[in-house]
Parts: sequence; structure tokens; C-alpha cells
Amino acid sequence: MSIIARLKGFNFSYFALFALFISFLPVYSAEVGISGTHIGLMLGFGSLVSIVAQPLWGMVSDKTRTIKKVLVFLLAASTIVGMLLYRTEAAWSLVLLVALMNVFYLPTDPLVESLNFQTAQRENVGYGSVRMFGALGYACVSLTAGYATKTWGMGSLSWIFFGMGALSLLLALGLADVKASASRPSLKHLKTFLFQSHTWLFFLLVLIVAIPHKMNDTFIGLYMEQLGGDIRLTGLSWFVMTLAETVMFAVSSRWIKPGKEASWMAAAAGLYAVRFLLSSMVGSPYVLVALQVFQGFTFVLFYVGAMQYLYRIVPEQWKSTGQTVLTATFFGVSGIVGSSAGGWLIDEYGGEFLYRGMALLALAGFALGWTILRKK
Repeated sequence: MSIIARLKGFNFSYFALFALFISFLPVYSAEVGISGTHIGLMLGFGSLVSIVAQPLWGMVSDKTRTIKKVLVFLLAASTIVGMLLYRTEAAWSLVLLVALMNVFYLPTDPLVESLNFQTAQRENVGYGSVRMFGALGYACVSLTAGYATKTWGMGSLSWIFFGMGALSLLLALGLADVKASASRPSLKHLKTFLFQSHTWLFFLLVLIVAIPHKMNDTFIGLYMEQLGGDIRLTGLSWFVMTLAETVMFAVSSRWIKPGKEASWMAAAAGLYAVRFLLSSMVGSPYVLVALQVFQGFTFVLFYVGAMQYLYRIVPEQWKSTGQTVLTATFFGVSGIVGSSAGGWLIDEYGGEFLYRGMALLALAGFALGWTILRKK
């Protein structure tokens, strides 16, 4: 099996785990009796933990100059924790296990993305052609896990998670390692990068757009129930989202050319605003499912544009750390605000109000994106 074929298989199984953790955790928590507000606080606390853990593991990777060994350790721990997570029903143990998933599992995402990006460059293939298999894995498990839980109950998530985790670990052991950098990390270069104005504007744009994105990830299942849907439609929603991602990842590298990343990020932010405004106006859960086709044009164009932009401006020897800062901002800091505020808003005012607020935030991101475009 070629290096790229093995990496594609790993992406399929690895991002299937993300589907189980991101898509089904809020629904599982509600099933065991936790309110929307407390679900938001629990996920927000987990995001706070990930803000510390993600840069820490990124720096470990840069200092040891290996991605594979750190990744294998984190995946082994994550598989055990994730299996236990979907077997517990006590609130305190659920909070503890979610925190541990943010210590071990969430930090693997920037490491995997660094592995994908650098391996694709080395093998002279498009990053999107590799990453699309992750979206495909997410889509397949989102759909099948939704029907599995309807047939065998929520407890089946534990065994599905363990099975996909074991497969991911097995495939990771056969991956070719990638050094985080060919040269030794320099704190001086990192400090210079972090304190430049365009760096702060870039990460501010990522944060503003990521907050409503994270709200949708967390609360689409609860909003679906408010519209009269069930967990099968939630799984179908994630299937539509990730199928759209699969297609867009395949073509994104052809569309997003070097130097044009900011334009695509601004356009994606505008599409986020349209997507969430339309979501706030629907009256049927099936229409909400159909609107998830926007995911390919919003998340993929924005995130791939952000990654390519970051890799152009970050010092070469701090690429893994830069990737972890991007991931911590997009999925960590945004998670604290998005999960905590979103849980309270959906409990107090309902999903329609929440999605209107999400549209306004995305519109603010669109405005900031065009501000960045006017700067050199």
C-alpha cells in the first residue's frame, strides 16, 4: 500500500471518531438527563481544557521533531477514554471524561492536519484529495451510528467508538513519520510571528467565524428535536454536511490559489451568514437537513483557506505549533463561547433565536474578512 493510500485510510477512520465525539455527545448527554445549559457548560469547560492541551502537544511535537509517535500515544489514550465516555450516565464522570477527551483526543487534530499537509506536499498531491477521505469517514459513521443508536440504544456508541479507535491506531502505526521542522525551533521567531498585527487580525477572523460554526456543531441535534426531528435526522444532517465536505475538499486546492486565501475566507464567512439565517427560518427538520449542504462551501473553503494562509505566514520551524494555535482557536476558544452561550440561548429563547444570532456573528466575520483584504 502506498503512503498516500495508507494516509487516506487513516483519515477515513480517524475522522469517523470525530463524528462520534462531536455529533453524538450532545444528544447522548441529553439522553442521560443533562439540560442544554449544562451541556453547553460541560462542552465549554472541555474547550477550555483543549486550549491548554493543544498547544502543549504541538510544542512537544516540534521539540521532539516527530508527529507520528505523539499521535500514536494520544490515539491509544483517546480510544480508551472515548469507550468509557459512552458507558457512563453520571454527570460528574461525564464531565471528567469529556475533559480527558479534550486533553488526549482534540489535540490530535492539528497533528493529523500537519501530517496530511506536509505528506501531501512531499508526495506532490493535493491536500484536499487526502482530507476528503476524512470527510467521507465522518459522513458514513454519522449516518450509520444514528441508525445504530436507534436500533441498539445509546450504549452502542461505546463499542462503535472503540472499534473505530482501534482501527485508527492500527493504521497510524503504519504511517510514515513527518518531522515538524528541518531546523530547531526558535522562540524569537515564534514571538515575532505572534505579535504581528496581521497575525492577530487573522486569528480574530478565525474566532468570529468559528463561534457560530461551533454552535451549529453542538446544538443542531437539539434544534432538530425542537423542529420535530429525531436522532436519525441528526445523523442524516451530519451525513449531508460531510458528504458536501468530501466533494469540496476534492476541489478546494484547485480553487484556493496562493495569495487568494483571504478572499475565499471572507466569501465563506458571508455564506455562513446566509446558511444560519435560512436555518433560523425553517419550520421542518427535513429542510434543516437539506441546508447542511452549505457545509462544503462554508467550513471547507474557510478552513482550507485559513490553513494555507497560516502556512504562508508562520515560521517554518513552528508549523506544528502554528497549526495547534489555529485549531485551538477554531475548535477550542470558540467552543468555550459557542457551547456556553449557545446552551443558555437555546434553553431560554429557542433554536430560531440562536441561529439568528449565529448569522449576525458570521456577518461580522464577513466584514472583518474584507477589511483584511484591503490591507497589504
